[in-house]
Amino acid sequence: MMKLPRRSVLKIGGTGLLGLTLPKLLQASEVSHHRPRAKSVIFLFQWGGPSQLDTFDMKPDAPDGIRSPYRPISSTVPGMPVCELLPRMSQQMHKVTLIRTLTHKMKNHASAGYYAITGHEPPSDDQRLRDSLSLYPAYGSVVDRLAVSNPGVPAFVAYPHVIRDGSIVPGQHASFLGKSHDPLFFQEDPNATGFRLPELSLPADLSVDRLQRRRSLQQLIDQQTRYLDRSEKAIGFDQYYDKALSMLTSDRVRKAFDLSHEPEVLRDAYGHTTYGQSCLLARRLVEAGVKFVTVYFSNSIGGRKIGSGGWDTHGFDNSRMYKIVNKYQLPMTDQTLPTLLIDLENRGLLDETLIVWMGEFGRTPKINKNESRDHWPQCYTALLAGGGVKQGHVHGSSDRYAMYPAEHPVRPDDLAATMFHLLGIDPKTEVYDRANRPLPIAEGETIRDILA
Repeated sequence: MMKLPRRSVLKIGGTGLLGLTLPKLLQASEVSHHRPRAKSVIFLFQWGGPSQLDTFDMKPDAPDGIRSPYRPISSTVPGMPVCELLPRMSQQMHKVTLIRTLTHKMKNHASAGYYAITGHEPPSDDQRLRDSLSLYPAYGSVVDRLAVSNPGVPAFVAYPHVIRDGSIVPGQHASFLGKSHDPLFFQEDPNATGFRLPELSLPADLSVDRLQRRRSLQQLIDQQTRYLDRSEKAIGFDQYYDKALSMLTSDRVRKAFDLSHEPEVLRDAYGHTTYGQSCLLARRLVEAGVKFVTVYFSNSIGGRKIGSGGWDTHGFDNSRMYKIVNKYQLPMTDQTLPTLLIDLENRGLLDETLIVWMGEFGRTPKINKNESRDHWPQCYTALLAGGGVKQGHVHGSSDRYAMYPAEHPVRPDDLAATMFHLLGIDPKTEVYDRANRPLPIAEGETIRDILA
């Protein structure tokens, strides 16, 4: 029998009443042998749902009506072809892990989106799923709550969109963890000339000392007000303001947001688009010590114009997939994603930065009457790189039409557990909701096969 380290035995002794069996204990011990390597996460959320069959899980032998109209091309990893519209990314596949068997049952964007950005299954599959403090917080808010943050630097930054499908998608803030763990969120365009955040700029006539005195006065007023107002909305604002004040007086944070420090050749490489410059900014933020950065690809699931909208490719106006995605989403992905990987590697940051590229679901294997694909949560692909995951690796396999997982299915819950594990946060850690009930930060299992 495998001998467990004494530290593991002590930890087990404290959790033995929770019903852990010997196989689970051995599994937990095996996971613990993998030293967490990620200091930060860059979560690139592809709102709308990219097609697995037209990106990283192509099925060239499938019949017409299922097979992608795009050809597969070889990559730097034998047996890992990619779409012909991703030629630059094909040269970076030796750096990534593909999970080809993500699966769940949420067919509506709002519910699937909430699941993707929190790792917790929503209470219903509803396009009108409403935000609520009874729903779970964003990944970054959990990290802000549990991880040791760098002084004067926000732990969680999210931008440049609020995602919605009619109503705002839940899970983009701290929810029941409290306002103090909300992200530093902004909607300013990093691609705009003279981009800066007003939130990080002091008025010309307001010195730091004067600002500190204002904060002290505000704390006295808040202390008196607190006796009169104990509403849930007010809880956490003190810490929120203190964090904001810390950032206002931090040169490190202000410099991180100043993209003018980057050479123009690198800005060109990322692409002069909102998404491209957002990805460059993400690199600057993790370099400055931010723990979790969420970059939303778009605020909408999709649109009728080339140059805007997400990956929702049902098809209209003589086929969205072929006339829009192949001119906007895929080319932009092929510019920004490999550039981000190369940039992080060149700076020695890739090994300690976990990149997660994924949407809320995939697309139907069967091409619809508009020559496009519909929602399909039963089987889709996520791409991970850096931060302690294997290189040039594929986890799981889909069936012959990428319709269902053929082996090793992965739920969003499992991906959540894996991200937390790679950050050195025990996925079984509990946080407390408004009713003071203990809730696990992840209800899945760490995907051991992808750990480097």
